[in-house]
Formats: sequence, C-alpha cells, structure tokens
Amino acid sequence: MIRHGDTLLGKAVRMEPETAQRVVTVFRSRLRDDAEEIGYGELAARMEARARQSPGFVDFKTYAAPDGERVSLIVFDTLAHQHAWRDDPEHRVAQRRGRDAFYAEYSISVCQELGQRHFRRDEARRAEHVS
Repeated sequence: MIRHGDTLLGKAVRMEPETAQRVVTVFRSRLRDDAEEIGYGELAARMEARARQSPGFVDFKTYAAPDGERVSLIVFDTLAHQHAWRDDPEHRVAQRRGRDAFYAEYSISVCQELGQRHFRRDEARRAEHVS
C-alpha cells in the first residue's frame, strides 16, 4: 500500500488515507442498434439501482460520446466489494444478456485509486466576482 509521502516512479504521491483503497471500474461500450428496442434501458436502470444498494457502493456515472461510445465509471470502497458486485447473481445474468443481446463491443478496466484531489469553487467568492 502506498502511504502519504511515498513515491511512485520517482514522484511524490499525496494520498487521502480514507479513499486510498477505492476501486474504479471503467466500462467502455458500444450498443447494438436495436439494444434500446429490446430492453437495454430497463435492464441498465435495474442494474444501476442494484449496484447503488450494494455494500461499499460509492458512485455510478455514465457518459456518452458523440461517436456512440459510452463510458460508465463505477466506484466501490474496496476491491472485495467490487468483486461482490461483479459476482452478484442477478448482475451475472445481466452480463450474459448484455453480451448476447445489447453490446456490439465493450471493455472493462478495474483500477485501484492511488490518490485523489478535489477542487470546488467557493460560491461566496464567485458571487463577489459576478457583481
């Protein structure tokens, strides 16, 4: 485990200890032309709702590019919780259905978070600059 002050490839890594173990699944996909007509949206919504109820769930977001590629980012607090979601029996059935009926292609990358930085504009300071 990398700790605050450790180095990675010769560069200092600053870590947020409470988030150092989070796991991000990057699911890139392209749907078949008929996927929506045969029930993709309903099944996808059900699986997202189920993921959100799973132990260790942190976040789930999906983005679509103009060229049709979709990217879903699913975050769990630990690898064990991500594996539990991956192996959930209803999710496994949905995975098979996705391969058989919905997806033209997909790739999955599971990544462990090494660090995290945040920025949030201070609303009070922004209001001062708008006036």
